[in-house]
Amino acid sequence: MATHPASDDPATLLVVDDDRDIRLLLANSLGARGYRVETASSARDMDAILEKMPVDVVILDVMMPGEDGLSACRRIATADGPDVILLSALGEEQDRILGLEVGAGHYLPKPCSPREILATVRAALRKRGTTAAPPAGDVYTFEGWRIDLGSHELFDPEGVLVGLTDGEFAVLRVFIERPRRVLTREALLAAARGPDSDAYDRAIDVQVSRLRRKLRAGADEIIRTVRNEGYLFVPRVTRA
Repeated sequence: MATHPASDDPATLLVVDDDRDIRLLLANSLGARGYRVETASSARDMDAILEKMPVDVVILDVMMPGEDGLSACRRIATADGPDVILLSALGEEQDRILGLEVGAGHYLPKPCSPREILATVRAALRKRGTTAAPPAGDVYTFEGWRIDLGSHELFDPEGVLVGLTDGEFAVLRVFIERPRRVLTREALLAAARGPDSDAYDRAIDVQVSRLRRKLRAGADEIIRTVRNEGYLFVPRVTRA
């Protein structure tokens, strides 16, 4: 199992829930706070992600088809594994006790607000000694472009400020944080769901198309389409 990142890296969270709406809601709300958020719809998908990358905290639904959250928690809640926050519609005392006994660090009965989950994530990260989010003002460059993740500003190679909607910036931010890696449409859509209404109403392909135009990139020069998988941000990204 992958170990957690170094303390100066943004924390990585994994949301595991068979309800797509819940996955997207949590990915959006936690991603907006600067966390790196992955999602999975089953314990099997969770295992695949944990094998590929380091994760600090797993937010795990208890009642899922296939292997349930209690069984999955018992497997992954080891000394070198991620902290586990269990979410469940079962909120009786015996349910909470069982969740903690199988290794969860926290047990939240549903329904619970994204704000409560955020507070619990922060508590889990403090216990691990992990940085909660990237510091404001992180600046990166790629092929002459400059992006400030703290101020939400993008400058072209001539130093001209380029206007982006909230949804476009959210998608570009994910590309910047995970360059040269294939990202699924679901992951990008989770990042794009923000206060900008277009992010809710239009397909992720439209967001990517708009970004390509604003980055003055023809076809696949900067954002490459990977058939049947998603998109890849091609340039090398460096911290300024």
